Amino acid sequence: MKPIWIVDDDQSIRFVLEKALMREDLPTRSFTHPREVLQALDAVTPEESPQVLVSDIRMPGGSGLDLLSQVKARMPGLPVIIMTAYSDLDSAVSAFQGGAFEYLPKPFDLTKAIELIRRAVEESQREQTSAINVDSTPEMLGQAPAMQDVFRAIGRLSQSNVTVMITGESGSGKELVARALHKHSQRAAGPFVAINTAAIPKDLLESELFGHERGAFTGAQAMRRGRFEQADGGTLFLDEIGDMKFDLQTRLLRVLSDGSFYRVGGHSAIKTNVRVIAATHQNLEQRVQEGVFREDLFHRLNVIRLRLPPLRERREDIAVLTRHFLQQSAQQLGVEAKRISEAAIELLQNFAFPGNVRQLENICHWLTVMAPAQAIEPKDLPPEVLMSEPAAVLPAVSASAPEASANQAPTKPVVLNAPSENWQAGLEAEAMSLLASGRVDVWDEMTRRFEASLIQTALAHTRGRRIDAAHKLGIGRNTITRKIQELGLE
Repeated sequence: MKPIWIVDDDQSIRFVLEKALMREDLPTRSFTHPREVLQALDAVTPEESPQVLVSDIRMPGGSGLDLLSQVKARMPGLPVIIMTAYSDLDSAVSAFQGGAFEYLPKPFDLTKAIELIRRAVEESQREQTSAINVDSTPEMLGQAPAMQDVFRAIGRLSQSNVTVMITGESGSGKELVARALHKHSQRAAGPFVAINTAAIPKDLLESELFGHERGAFTGAQAMRRGRFEQADGGTLFLDEIGDMKFDLQTRLLRVLSDGSFYRVGGHSAIKTNVRVIAATHQNLEQRVQEGVFREDLFHRLNVIRLRLPPLRERREDIAVLTRHFLQQSAQQLGVEAKRISEAAIELLQNFAFPGNVRQLENICHWLTVMAPAQAIEPKDLPPEVLMSEPAAVLPAVSASAPEASANQAPTKPVVLNAPSENWQAGLEAEAMSLLASGRVDVWDEMTRRFEASLIQTALAHTRGRRIDAAHKLGIGRNTITRKIQELGLE
């Protein structure tokens, strides 16, 4: 096992830690100042390199914070514990910003110190075995049986140009599946063009899909190619197809039937060679029965159906997805990726995730920005996770294979709880606890916590953009800036 490196100019501290770690069968190597550590790092083999580094913050031979910075530049995944006196807690905050795993206040309780070091060792071993390289990560992740069915279906469809319908809840990753189908098809060299038909007003959607000629309507000052032309030779992904207006469905059916269409205001037919992949979170059979979706278009699109499972049906994938999104978020923000404990992962695995994979990704962005330390513990998770109850679901239904019946409707899991109501119960419980404690500032305390959670969540949702967060909360820019300062959220 790799050793624990201890750096402190105080011989008594080194002695106490060495003996305590020896009793735990944890090998050690000690140093008196940072320069020795840097020299040793240059000379050691990978087997002799540290598993964890425990360093004092102030030493005659240099600063523990400077050592932290230099060690992190060489070994980004190495957990570093900074030892500090109570008067140095401001420096400990700087240590966290520099990537420290945790700080150990002096004088420390030896049992707690060893427990902290053991936790850092476990984190180091987990990082070595399961760290994700974002650059080499496949476009889709998942070990759950339902996701493996999806992967197999993508493989079977790789040599086919057949039309595919992807069904699944919002945020479950339908566009990722469409991109994978394109990437592994014979059209991979061609363009992949995606359009959300529900996000574009009816009057503009026709022009977006089919293009328009100059002067076709007010404001059409130049000819414009539509998405069908842009996707020629490739794949066109029509997301949320169930929301398309009925008259546009007729035009779409005509394109799918003979591969030709007219631009808005045009008189010449245009031929296009496009593979169409459609997606929806709605039950199209029901939409057909209600008379709002054409039955002939439904059968034209529903040649092969793939059902993408919601995240609550693939809980075994939450750990690897969480670590992937934490790495991805850190890379986007230009900071060191945070680590997450098994206890925090377990809480996430018990969360219902009504927003599916997209919600998990947003939570990871929130944690990257808002979690106070490099190691994420359960208490660091956002309020919607901490205040929720586990969602009970019926057994998962696997993805429909390409050979499955084209008319078979997707089976939806039955959720047995209502997570949206749980925050009120949590709020009442916390208020009752504060009232019972005899405090007389409960209103101010609860208001402060509520405002802080609301602003933090909005900032995570907007990736830290204050103006956007203020707009979504319905408050002014000056108000959110003032609140951030008052609540100590800087």
